[in-house]
Amino acid sequence: MKDPGRGHGRRLAAVAGRIREDDIAEVRDKALIDEVVGAYVTLKRAGAGSLKGLCPFHDEKTPSFNVNPSRQMWHCFGCGEGGDAIGFLQKMDGLTFVEAVERLAEKYGVQLRREDGDEAPARPRGPGRGRLIEAHRVAEEFYAEQLAGPDAAVARQFLADRGFDQAAAEMFGVGFAPRGGEVLARHLLGRRFTQEEIVAAGLVAHGRSLYDRFRGRLVWPIREAGGDTIGFGARRIFDDDRIEAKYLNTPETAIYKKSHVLYGIDLARPHFKATNQAVVVEGYTDVMACHLAGVRTAVASCGTAFGEDHARVLRRFIQDDADRPGEVIFTFDGDAAGQKAAMKVFQTDQAFTSQTYVAVAPDGLDPCDLRIQQGDAAVRELVASRRPLYRFVMENLLARYDLDRADSRVDALRAAAALVGHVRDRSKVDAFTREIAQLVGVDIDEARAEVRRAAGRAARAGEERRTSPEPGAEASPARALPPLKDPRFAVERETLKLVMQHPAAVGRMTTHVSGEDFTHPTYRAVWEAAAAAGGPAAAVSDPSWGTRLAASVAEPWVASAITELGVEPVISSEQPTPAYAAAYVYRLQELTTSRRIADLKSRLQRTNPVDHAADYNRMFGQLVALEQHRRALREHAVGAS
Repeated sequence: MKDPGRGHGRRLAAVAGRIREDDIAEVRDKALIDEVVGAYVTLKRAGAGSLKGLCPFHDEKTPSFNVNPSRQMWHCFGCGEGGDAIGFLQKMDGLTFVEAVERLAEKYGVQLRREDGDEAPARPRGPGRGRLIEAHRVAEEFYAEQLAGPDAAVARQFLADRGFDQAAAEMFGVGFAPRGGEVLARHLLGRRFTQEEIVAAGLVAHGRSLYDRFRGRLVWPIREAGGDTIGFGARRIFDDDRIEAKYLNTPETAIYKKSHVLYGIDLARPHFKATNQAVVVEGYTDVMACHLAGVRTAVASCGTAFGEDHARVLRRFIQDDADRPGEVIFTFDGDAAGQKAAMKVFQTDQAFTSQTYVAVAPDGLDPCDLRIQQGDAAVRELVASRRPLYRFVMENLLARYDLDRADSRVDALRAAAALVGHVRDRSKVDAFTREIAQLVGVDIDEARAEVRRAAGRAARAGEERRTSPEPGAEASPARALPPLKDPRFAVERETLKLVMQHPAAVGRMTTHVSGEDFTHPTYRAVWEAAAAAGGPAAAVSDPSWGTRLAASVAEPWVASAITELGVEPVISSEQPTPAYAAAYVYRLQELTTSRRIADLKSRLQRTNPVDHAADYNRMFGQLVALEQHRRALREHAVGAS
């Protein structure tokens, strides 16, 4: 695990510029981890004081991403990533430590002060996210105002012809980019933005001079799930527009990555959880038509085909997991282009646990045209009459073959089996194979044999493509250690979970605990770091104590263990009491005493009681005392539990 915020405490001068440490601490205290993470991941309850969702940093079908709001900490048990709200934003949005702190400070009303005055440190990476977002906000307001002007008559007519009135335009933030070459540029410069900022935002380009990137076009603001506008899509509406492309989109910027952006997700997100369903359409007007018709979960990719990164974004929000698979419904035209798009999605579909469907209007109309011609109910019916994606793909594939001929049936079977052979979700393969047998008209055993052969070919090809470790890459020292969840270390693990999550219950019970009580090297390192940071006493009054602890250690596997211990629910189904915590501390010390007894017995066996009588008698006395101490600890543990 590698957290970009790790170890910042010692590198503060280099990484965080002149921001004061107490202000960073205040940001950690005030930034609600469930709210920060919840802007990107749909979280659900997972036991007392714990939340769980699908990890945004790797593909998974069963949620292993945990959040502990009370300790301001997150950890994924699948990929090992973890940390605090600052580290989450760094990894999620590719921010520097300073940028993440500044964004959270702005959101939670923390005034940042700097050690050497009020000037922010120089940023070699260009304008910060906050300025880019603000530039887009101002541009969105500007475009929306222009839509009401006389020059935007064609734009308003375009919307009216598609059934969108002023209220619809306001709902989606639709605007108009003036035809002049630098109208927006002058407006932004007049609002005290720099040339560097407006060019970096993708709103303005620089040739022989500054010029607006979008001119004489209808524009849609493209927003993140949290509502921030990060880009625009612009449609050609004038015949004399020198740029022939029907649509232009914001170029790749520090905040706009087209492979991760879904238009309409800000409006659809509140409805994902209720319906456990997402509808993927092909354009901005289709998204508008669906939402206005009552299909409130519609989204669309922006300037690129729907891909695996888009799939990952959707999965996080529709809570698509093995326990509660969701539905993803794609709308395609019935023509060749639509069939090609369906084939691409079928391959992407393996990123979903959800049941995946296709909705194609009988006459090939897209949702916008369907709404115009047949009304809102027809759009809702289109989605309701969805068909399984794999059947749609199979039928289109097999339509290329003459299934009345034996040789053509063989070719069709091979083609269909090759498609299924690449399916990674083995639970779906048998159902797909039965579909093949039925559609081609062959025996099920024959279809299974061909699918097995195709799967073998796909596996061999995948093995050849498998990447090896990078030359010179060193293995993590943590790989040589026993698993943290090895039953031998169960008491150590539970004790540290109590220290991290319920320090008030632990109280002063750990006064006599030392690193010697932890036999797993990682757990020992966690305890020693915790003790050096003040232990449970310091954690009681500081909810962010654990996140600061994780950020302070140099070894990434130790930091990962800290966040892991900070979010994994304790064994007790109820709020841990001091007695519950005491029982674990007594058991921990009992195990240490047992190890000392075993060592002492071994030394006694190797000592001659005649030749070394004094040493023998001394060790024997120590053994008796240790046995008495162990019995007392066991009685205390039983009495406390």
